[in-house]
Amino acid sequence: MEIGGYCDERFGVVRDEFERNFTERGDVGASFAASVDGEMVIDIWGGYRDSSKSLSWEQDTIVNVFSTTKTMTALCALMLIDRGELDIEAKVSTYWPEYGQNGKENTLVRHFMGHTAGLPGFGEQLTQDELFDWDTVITVLQRQKPWYEPGTICAYHAITQGYLVGELVRRISSLSLGTFFRENVGNLVDADFHIGLDEADFSRTAEILEGGPMVMPDDYEVPDFYLNNIDGTPEMSHDVWNSPGWRQAESPAANGHANAKAVVKAQTAVVNGGSAFGAKLLSQDTIDTIFDDQQGEIMGVGARHGIGYGLGIGIGGAIAWGAPEETKGCFWGGAGGSSISLDHTHRACFSYVMNQMSNDMLGDLRARSLGKAFYQGLT
Repeated sequence: MEIGGYCDERFGVVRDEFERNFTERGDVGASFAASVDGEMVIDIWGGYRDSSKSLSWEQDTIVNVFSTTKTMTALCALMLIDRGELDIEAKVSTYWPEYGQNGKENTLVRHFMGHTAGLPGFGEQLTQDELFDWDTVITVLQRQKPWYEPGTICAYHAITQGYLVGELVRRISSLSLGTFFRENVGNLVDADFHIGLDEADFSRTAEILEGGPMVMPDDYEVPDFYLNNIDGTPEMSHDVWNSPGWRQAESPAANGHANAKAVVKAQTAVVNGGSAFGAKLLSQDTIDTIFDDQQGEIMGVGARHGIGYGLGIGIGGAIAWGAPEETKGCFWGGAGGSSISLDHTHRACFSYVMNQMSNDMLGDLRARSLGKAFYQGLT
């Protein structure tokens, strides 16, 4: 297996583990990147971007990173908070008046950011075309009754969170979430991350390869509030994820397209005092709000959540990822295995992105193996 890119000599074990993902763990195409103290120390890639293994994964290959996108949406909201344009404790209706109806009048901004808003689903069935249309989704969400009292339960808003937070960004900035991110983050730190992909980039976009049924924790039980409500998300499959409609839409919780380097470049400021690659994005005070724990563990996910990010280095805690036990970190990951880990103790940021999905909700072995290898070199 030919591995391209750069890897600082102290992280040689990461490169070895990355190759092992292909030879032993079923990877098809992937990238891994890391920064320490605001400097890139790893940017490697390898494999293929299609199921027939005829197209090599290149330096500029990008792919759908699913819920790793949520950290980009969170970053946009945190920047507005930092500027004093968005108040984490304010009612959502302050910025989005139409949302304050049908039991949602007291929903706070932090409920959106911490998966406690009470709308983990859409409440009515959407078609794929409707999901791809921003105004349609917003109209649906603002008329819904919450499934539980906002702020009382932490339940994963897998798709809805992107629209909820994204609409706040749009109401304040008059820019779509994807445009706001591009102009205020991506362009400033040179992060090749797209929320709403241009057709011109399709030729370098890797094909998403399904990985079988989702593996849920043995003790998982469907919460009672799901039983009497409609999730409403249209059927999803690799055919949808590889379609022009999905790629070009802005679904800011799930359809960002990037490689690992782009993820790291966009998020490094969060562990580096708010600055990275020549740009100041946040203050440390705003970064600290990430660690405001929201109602404990997300139901069924096995991770605690703060403001915009999961708390820890990854599912299972720091030790499971090879970090020292006392490490302070935040993270999130996407369906199939992509992930971003932000180590505030060591000012380190690392990401794994791939096209072969594993669908292991307990934490992808490929990403964890790379994380452990990274900490061998770091500490």
